[in-house]
Amino acid sequence: MDALMKYISRTSRCAILYREGKLEQEGLNGYQHTYILRICQNPGIFQEQLAQMIYINKSNVTRQLVLLEQNGFITRSPSEKDKRVMQVFPTQKAFDVYPKVLNLLLEWNDYLSEGFTEEQRHQLYSMMEHVMNKAISRVKKEENLCEEF
Repeated sequence: MDALMKYISRTSRCAILYREGKLEQEGLNGYQHTYILRICQNPGIFQEQLAQMIYINKSNVTRQLVLLEQNGFITRSPSEKDKRVMQVFPTQKAFDVYPKVLNLLLEWNDYLSEGFTEEQRHQLYSMMEHVMNKAISRVKKEENLCEEF
């Protein structure tokens, strides 16, 4: 039997390619949808909080935020309470693309689960949530693996 991660990884890579094709005209790459979603949902979020929320190391988050800032999707500024901490705010451009990103994700999920009954969809989402939570739990237990999170 093939490893579960093979299926998850390939599906994830296909999703990235799909998003890249659909979001390129907006000036976003296949990874940046998560940033747009979380920043629009949490204006003023701290960079470190964002990294923890999306399970991406701080240096990769910083690189993506620099690109988003250069392309006019976000602004970053030092926190008023602690100047060493950067807060991230969405611009109007981010808010404008936000509904498109949400719709794109819904379309992708609908496509992947096409032909499933409602019960099968619920089971699939429930099982995948379980798998995700197990992965998160494992990473959090392994101190040396999650120092940057």
